[in-house]
Amino acid sequence: MSADTNRFADGLSNLLKRKEALAVIALLLLLSFNLFFTPGFFDLRVKDGHLYGSLVDIIKRGSPLMFMVLGMTLVIATGSTDISVGSIAAITAAVVARLIGSDFAAFRAGVDASTQTPMFMAILAGLSVAAVCGVWNGFLVAKLGVQALVATLMLQVAGRGIAQLITNGTIISVYYKPFAFFGSGYLLGLPVSIYVVLALTILMFAFTKYTAYGLFLQASGSNRSSSRYAGVKVQETIWIAFIINGIMAGVAGILIASEVKSADCNNCGLYYELDAILAVVLGGNSMKGGKFSIAGSLIGALLVQTLTTTIYMRGVPSETILAVKAIVVIIVGIIQTTNYEKLKQRLSGRKQAVLGTVQEAESNE
Repeated sequence: MSADTNRFADGLSNLLKRKEALAVIALLLLLSFNLFFTPGFFDLRVKDGHLYGSLVDIIKRGSPLMFMVLGMTLVIATGSTDISVGSIAAITAAVVARLIGSDFAAFRAGVDASTQTPMFMAILAGLSVAAVCGVWNGFLVAKLGVQALVATLMLQVAGRGIAQLITNGTIISVYYKPFAFFGSGYLLGLPVSIYVVLALTILMFAFTKYTAYGLFLQASGSNRSSSRYAGVKVQETIWIAFIINGIMAGVAGILIASEVKSADCNNCGLYYELDAILAVVLGGNSMKGGKFSIAGSLIGALLVQTLTTTIYMRGVPSETILAVKAIVVIIVGIIQTTNYEKLKQRLSGRKQAVLGTVQEAESNE
């Protein structure tokens, strides 16, 4: 019995050491809170063949954040960060909406007519612009050696201005049903965005797991100098991470625009960069770079969106969300500091010393 208990304890200890464990525990605790204190949180209903409920809304509303998290995980794995993803999303949404155009008369008549550019070409153009934004950020960070925070701050500030120029300072509405299908459509009873997230997650996981890039990424984030001596092209690795991050932010921007059927440059992707960084860190990834977990980042995104939904359903003012997230950022930041790690090791050493003393006393008896 004692051996089984020890095996269980060892298994639990190993599980808790995984990057995703703490995020999963936090998510389960938050869901448990809602189970007892938030009426209707777990209610699911079917209407017109579509599944509705808070749990479905969490995944649907959190889909743009999940896209950004997929790219942000790679950037943070290099030891960098990107605070311009919200602006990249706004630029992409502006480009796609401007190219597709709008025809309210056709919409009223029930005719799905793209007035300017075919939707596929418009989306491709928008993602190309998002990739260019990633190329720019990667050039500043990887090639010129500019600090990531400073380099991406430039595009964060200028990005929304660029988006405003594209839309002439107006909100462009898109009266085109196929475009709205991405953000508000349903397939087999579930939101289409869920399938898109699943597909891109599988693609990203395969790319980082079954190609050499994932190993290069981890090595570049752990120790850039050693990686260079080992033959890893660190600059190219970091550059690719920023390009992928830009494309993922662009996908998020398209999804946001599709859901609201318009390009609102002032609000599209607003504060998403903070949520993306928070989700990645909550998923167990270190801001210092190195080993990374895409699954952990996605769990972190679900945790952030669940927290946001909980606050809204509890009737708490929306301004409180930023305060709560700030507190979480402070706690996570403290946990990742070197001094905290030293304190944890010191306490662990004292615990082992106390246990050794107790065992010695018991053996003497």
